[in-house]
Amino acid sequence: MSLNTQIFIAAVIGVAFGFLLNLFPETPFFTVSLYALGIASSIFIGLLKMLLVPLIFSSIVVGVSNLEAGGQLSRVWKITLACCVTTTTLALILGLACAHIFHVGQGVDIGLFKEAMAQHQSPATLTPSSFLTNFIQNTLINPFKAFSDGNVLAVVVFALFLGLTLVHGGERFKTVRNISRQFFEIMMMLVSWVMKLAPLGICALLAKLIATEDLSILSRLAEFAVVVTGTTIFHGAVVLPLLLWIFGKMNPITFFKGTRAALITAFATSSSSATLPLSLKCAQENLGVRPQIAGFVVPFGSQLNMDGTALYEAAAALFIANLIGLELSFTQQIIVCLTAMIASLGAPGIPSAGMVTMIMVLQSVGLPAEAIAILLPIDRLLDTVRTVVNVQGDMMISVVVDRHTREMGASAET
Repeated sequence: MSLNTQIFIAAVIGVAFGFLLNLFPETPFFTVSLYALGIASSIFIGLLKMLLVPLIFSSIVVGVSNLEAGGQLSRVWKITLACCVTTTTLALILGLACAHIFHVGQGVDIGLFKEAMAQHQSPATLTPSSFLTNFIQNTLINPFKAFSDGNVLAVVVFALFLGLTLVHGGERFKTVRNISRQFFEIMMMLVSWVMKLAPLGICALLAKLIATEDLSILSRLAEFAVVVTGTTIFHGAVVLPLLLWIFGKMNPITFFKGTRAALITAFATSSSSATLPLSLKCAQENLGVRPQIAGFVVPFGSQLNMDGTALYEAAAALFIANLIGLELSFTQQIIVCLTAMIASLGAPGIPSAGMVTMIMVLQSVGLPAEAIAILLPIDRLLDTVRTVVNVQGDMMISVVVDRHTREMGASAET
């Protein structure tokens, strides 16, 4: 039985058991069951928290160290990086805008996470004038202290510096790069083991949620799923093709015809990494991207360019805040955008990897990691759509980079 099937069955069982507990309120059965569910859910969430910092660190170091090709293709990676930042920023703005327009999560105030909220120090007092100072003081610190404190943003900054150093050092640091890749593979193996417990954790979290909260949350969850799916499709069907037409000078219909196989595979596997070989083939053979360009841009994008993931995590943070009854200030929403961009940068290209990095986004504004319980039942469904947009963005950027480097090369020769 596949993990997806197990998670679906566990979600159904969890909801059913939650309804069953509602029939026996204030009884020993209800109390003991909630205690057992709390232990099971705490183990699952605790394991995700345990893996978060080392996974983000190793993923970013490995991803940035792939820029070693920049020694030969400096113009390529500079244009690629600019494209990635641009498309991800547009996705973040679109996600937050739609979350505000449709008021996702408003009208239902759940108290399940109030105890967890009390344990977090929300940066609600930040103002735009103090944001930069606060950011510097909390990120440019001793990396070992950042690791011990679970300061993810500080870990990310150190990982970026370390990755860039490995790029600059070249062959001198080949051993360190190999160790980093092996450590990342170890973390991915640990994630795969923890995900085997996902059905149990999801069942426990949903049962506890249904047994203790207003069931109107389910309708809000469905509304959120529709809004996020529609917004992600809009980004992939309108925003990215428009950028391709303007900067890549390619007809979007031609692009979709040439990338159809890769996009279908991305939808079926929910993994940009598994789709990578097919993405490279479509970019080179169907879109006419030069092999040396596609061979750098597409793998780079699969690691660091995830528009769909960034859009989802920004909208999800606002959705969770509305459910809990916390109104995020403008500064906190900027923090959400920056953290979602960094989280998408560090998200491995595997199914439901965003579940781990979503914790980073929630905690950046003081929201409890336990709140991902609300998102777990629909995460796999939404993951299919956002993976398609992630893969589409990688191939689109390869077309834009190929065109601009051709023009710059021709100009240089002239």
